[in-house]
Formats: sequence, structure tokens, C-alpha cells
Amino acid sequence: MRQWVVVVGGTNMDVVARTSAPLVPATSNPGHTRISPGGVGRNIAACLGLLGAPVRLVSAVGDDAFGDEALRVTAACGADVSAVRRAPGATGTYTAVLDDRGELVAAVSDMAIVDELVLETVHLTDAALVVLDGNLARAQAARVVAAAGDAGVPLVFEPVSVAKAGRLADLVHDLFLVTPNTDELAALTGRPAADWRASVGDLHDRGVEHVWLRQGASGSWMCSRGDEPTHLPAAAATVVDVTGAGDAMLAAWVAAWLRGADPVTAAHLGHRAAAATVESPHTVRPDLGDVLARPEDSP
Repeated sequence: MRQWVVVVGGTNMDVVARTSAPLVPATSNPGHTRISPGGVGRNIAACLGLLGAPVRLVSAVGDDAFGDEALRVTAACGADVSAVRRAPGATGTYTAVLDDRGELVAAVSDMAIVDELVLETVHLTDAALVVLDGNLARAQAARVVAAAGDAGVPLVFEPVSVAKAGRLADLVHDLFLVTPNTDELAALTGRPAADWRASVGDLHDRGVEHVWLRQGASGSWMCSRGDEPTHLPAAAATVVDVTGAGDAMLAAWVAAWLRGADPVTAAHLGHRAAAATVESPHTVRPDLGDVLARPEDSP
């Protein structure tokens, strides 16, 4: 029976440093640092596990202590990590600097280990949905897209960044859902960022069923082919750390869709998950399932 969400993407360790006062560029700033498992694909899989969805992570980590910890924590969230490859070398890292408000100032992603994820075959016989993040090497991303198409399994594409969106833009066709921000959408279509409605139309013309355009504090637009775009305001939140919010947002959408929710209702739950995540110091909030199970007006 098709029931699993198969998430194919990056796994790394996050090194997140936050200043304790307004950041002063080009010098040392007082603050604090935390190290925890991360990676877009891994975060999505971990959040899905916490939300009770059957999820399998396909990724690669090094044969080091960081790899051990990433797998241990992800499995503890309820995700199946049996398809994660252990490769010789160091697990990838994502190093981020946040200001005293928790907003991202700069980041460096070292994801070379993901290139070790060689997918000779992609098994999707039990998959209800595939989630692909833009960290994969192009040849491997193309293999996942082709396998999902051949198996008739809907595929969700998370671009991750402007550079990665541009690198994989020609693969974005005949997909179920694409989840860019405004700049990533521009990279996918070649249009100016301000012309996002036309860019969404381009993706629909390429056979993309749903485009979920994220605009940060301005909320998001759920754009389904044949329907007028629907705007969803961002949920109110006190920012502690923005890391992982978009990953939780997508995971909550997928979990809601698996339960039969329509795209707009699922996106609404996604906004709640993002707000809960930015209010937490964790990249993946450990009590995410409990928070989303509460009535919306509960503290």
C-alpha cells in the first residue's frame, strides 16, 4: 500500500551562532552557539516523524560522530533512516550567524557529502509522495524526478536557495508542488522577482499543479492551477531562531495533505508550524506535534 513519504535531500549538522547584542560587522561579537542536526531534507523528515507521518529519509552522512548524532536524533523523531548512506569523510555542516533578534545574517553550507548519495535505483513502490530538496547533485535530482514520474508518485520540490533553484530549473515540470520564495521563483523562471504572478503562470504551464510562494513575514500565496491565488498571512510569532521554519512549514503541509486536507488548509497548518518553530531555539521543535494538536487560540 502506498503510504510512505520519501524525502530525498541533505543531512548535516547545524552550527548556529546568535549575537547577544546588535551585530557589529567585521569584528567579534558576544553571543552563544548551538550544534544540532539539520539539513533541509533531514529537517522535513524529522518534522514529519514528529507529526506522525510514515516517512523515509534518503540522504548521505559521513562516517563520523556528526553522522552518528544526526541519524540518532532523526530516528528518535520517528523517521526511518535505513536508506541514509554512510560515506567516508565528514558529515556536511550548515554554519549560520543570527543577530540578536534571531534573524539570519549570513550562512555557509558545506554539503559536499550529499554528492556521495548515488541513486542507482529509486524505490517508490510504497510511496504516497516524494519530497526532493535542491541540495542534490543535478544527476541525482533528475533521477528522482524521473523515477517519481515513472511510478506515478506526486513530487514536491523545495528549491532551498536561489543558486540551487537556478541549477535545477529545467527539472521543474509536471510536479505536484513547488515551494519557492520570491527570489527562488525568479531563478526558476528567469523573470524579475516582482513579476511573480507571471512566474507562477509559467510553472503552471510547465505542468506544476501547485506553487506555494513563501514571502516570510508577509505570509504566502497558495497558487493552484486553474484557481485564483490565495493569500495566507503569516502566523504571529516572537522570533527566537528562524532556522528550520520553512522545513517545518512544508512538513506540516505534507502531513495535512496526507490526511486529506486541501492545499490552502494544509498551508494554514504550515504557517502554524513555522511560527511554532521560530519561537523555539531548536531547528526541529521536539514538541511540534503537540503544539499543532492544540486549538489555535491556546498558548
